[in-house]
Amino acid sequence: MHHDTLQAFIADGAPLLKKGPIALIFAEDEVELDATIRHHLGAGFKHVVVFAMPEFEVADDVAKNIVRVSYNMLATAALETAVNAVMAATGDIWIYYCFNAEFLFFPFIEHRTVGEMIAFNVEERRDTILSYVVDLYTGDLWQNTNAVNIDDAHLDKTGYYALARKDRWNNDLDRQLDFFGGLRWRFEEHIPAPRRRIDRVAIFRNQPGLVFNSDHTFNEPEYNTYACPWHNNITAAICSFRTAKALKRNPGSTFEIDTFKWHNSTQFEWHSQQLLDLGLIEPGQWF
Repeated sequence: MHHDTLQAFIADGAPLLKKGPIALIFAEDEVELDATIRHHLGAGFKHVVVFAMPEFEVADDVAKNIVRVSYNMLATAALETAVNAVMAATGDIWIYYCFNAEFLFFPFIEHRTVGEMIAFNVEERRDTILSYVVDLYTGDLWQNTNAVNIDDAHLDKTGYYALARKDRWNNDLDRQLDFFGGLRWRFEEHIPAPRRRIDRVAIFRNQPGLVFNSDHTFNEPEYNTYACPWHNNITAAICSFRTAKALKRNPGSTFEIDTFKWHNSTQFEWHSQQLLDLGLIEPGQWF
């Protein structure tokens, strides 16, 4: 099904999404768009909604399994406008969002669906699953000038850290941290300060009055916490080429970067066990 505008989707399509989890994929370009859709269809989402420019091509084998919305991601506040509109038009369902060339990984994704993970999380009395954006990049920028190659993907195996998130009076917020690392940390001189965080509440339970903010947080403080007060909770990773793409596309940084590889780079194995071993995702009490 194809909706010509966001307004048409909100009026006719979104109210039909009665059962989640649903995935919202925002296409900034066509890079690995088909692969992104296939990955999330395979993860077990009930519905996959793709927001993309009309001229972006999607393979026939995935086009029939998605809801497509014509949408311009270059518009001001495009992400939060669409996410908040979907939230307002749907009910008590779980929602996930990402961009193209981003791939969700959670503990044991090879054997369990996203629905099973959410069911476990509900038993834990949690309405969110915190995700970390783990930067992926090609090992050879001369061969892959846009920094993307799924068959030659690398990630940083160290260099991640967190700082306490502060309120307006500089007090530490309860169970809220700002996480940093990856390319946004190593090339921070090319990244505006508000965009250096790698934490993202990418999987959440919709509720009345909930508002999604431009900095990937919500107006409900508990939604922005990394865990419940009692023990660690499950976390996920969004393995993403997005930062690498931007650094090579931006005229201010592209000529300053000959390679993204450094002594702490390692080949990405496209398996959740590697992310667990590196401490980039947490199984919590989920075995």
